[in-house]
Amino acid sequence: MLDIRPTCEHCNTALPFDSDEAMICTFECTFCKQCVETILNHICPNCGGGFEKRPIRPEALLEKYPVSTKVVHKPVDVSKHLERIKNQ
Repeated sequence: MLDIRPTCEHCNTALPFDSDEAMICTFECTFCKQCVETILNHICPNCGGGFEKRPIRPEALLEKYPVSTKVVHKPVDVSKHLERIKNQ
């Protein structure tokens, strides 16, 4: 089951369970759509994989399957990320 993390790892923008702006990679690294498109070039800075829109957990299931409250905020070193992309 997905964690449904509450914020963007880079900019710390809130990404509630029903956000259309949340994007995840295969390891559930979570970023907002704006960071994915404008800073990360659709490549996860943690694993190098791509992103997909995070599914929305139905509100009726939140009590039984709560979303994560753990904030992972580790801003990306953009210049290093872009250098890695360039060298791939």
